[in-house]
Amino acid sequence: MAFFGDRLEDDIREYASRLSRRMRNRGRVELLPLANCLDDLATEQSEDGIKSVEAALVTAEAVKGIPAEACRLRCQFYLAVFGDPQAAAAVASETASMAMRDFNESRGPRMLWRALAWSLLSGSLFSMRYVDVFDVPQHSLFRMLMNNEAEFESAILHARLADEPTNKKAAEKASKDDDIEDLFEDEAETKPAPNAAVVVIPSIGNATTSEGKRVSLEFQKFVQRGLPLPAASDLSIPRTQLVSEFPWVASVADDILNRLVGGRHVYVRPTILVGPPGCGKTRFARRLIEELRIPYELVPCGGLSDSAIGGTPRRWSSGEPSLAIMAVRRHECAGPAIILDEIEKVGTGRQNGNVHDVLIGLLEKETSSRWFDPYVEANCDLSHISWMMTANEVGSVPAVMRDRCRILRFPEPGPDQLPFLASRILERLYVEAGHDLRWAMPLEGFELAALASNWPGGSVRKLERLVEKLVEARERHWGRQ
Repeated sequence: MAFFGDRLEDDIREYASRLSRRMRNRGRVELLPLANCLDDLATEQSEDGIKSVEAALVTAEAVKGIPAEACRLRCQFYLAVFGDPQAAAAVASETASMAMRDFNESRGPRMLWRALAWSLLSGSLFSMRYVDVFDVPQHSLFRMLMNNEAEFESAILHARLADEPTNKKAAEKASKDDDIEDLFEDEAETKPAPNAAVVVIPSIGNATTSEGKRVSLEFQKFVQRGLPLPAASDLSIPRTQLVSEFPWVASVADDILNRLVGGRHVYVRPTILVGPPGCGKTRFARRLIEELRIPYELVPCGGLSDSAIGGTPRRWSSGEPSLAIMAVRRHECAGPAIILDEIEKVGTGRQNGNVHDVLIGLLEKETSSRWFDPYVEANCDLSHISWMMTANEVGSVPAVMRDRCRILRFPEPGPDQLPFLASRILERLYVEAGHDLRWAMPLEGFELAALASNWPGGSVRKLERLVEKLVEARERHWGRQ
């Protein structure tokens, strides 16, 4: 997971202060040296402070119930990020043990490339001997680790894909819900060659009729034309940006981005982000797609109640292409993204068709690669469209559609995120009002306390309303000066 507050020193401070309180609450004199060392570490984050905690653990671990091993491993991780090569080697060893357990329990190779990345990093540190610690995750050590991991993951995935007969046998034996094997299969079957162009619209059906001639003229620059796919890039950059904006959902960002490693082009498998109203799902989905540099359409689902999303026949006056074809045409890209906001709110009647019934075909590679658009009247290749959806709950979403999507739980921000979120909201309010950001004076302690007393965590929208009221109170106060 990401560091607390996405900063190494904040993570050390928070961990040390919390563990110190636990040690003092035990009321054991043997634990006081450890508690004192933890207090010092919470005050000043340093390598010497971490090593002092490790030394104090020797005495403290004799007390039953003390998480000595977990604390010792965490100290090794901190020292590794400070640039200690021996600590990095220890983390590599522990990660390798985890990778072996994953293999023995048939959970896939994910920890393997992380173990290899830590091992390579350890070797690099022995030659470097020093790496600056702060500005994590932007600093060079953290980026080096992520690049190592991405390179090993890409190599392992490509090696697995190259062994097609073995892959097929493994896929037959694997569980249906094994996401790692599904990923290998999807990539092996659908990954285009580098710089490949995809012909989305091979022809226009019934082109000799009057309606056909009109549609042919409308799509003349797209028929049999190869369109580009979103190019892959360094995933550490969008990961850094997303975690800085949404620190409470770093695990969700990692889950999605890890599956893109090694791809020649960017394609996000159909995914539903599920979480309470106001927790930031829609904004996260939009920012994820923007950071991946995929052109996109954002569609609110509250007013959708028929099958028009899949296109309507050209013979009707209201005839129009499917939503996916319109996105391809608008962005001149074979793999745009479509974000369906609040998918659970679409109508469930079937008098004029149903949104869910249409989506089932568009989310499946087999059918979307030969999607018959009723307006174009031809089979179109829509298999490279990235579908992102948000929902407050998925109980009303048909099981057959849920089965075609990855469902990720999107957590609410907690009270520990208040200073970060309130500051971001304050800056945005000033920018939207046309003011220079320098007018957005940082929130003072009493202002944060007032917000905390009214916002225990949860909906970001509620916090936005509270910050708006706070800004209004500020303006009134300054107006009286």
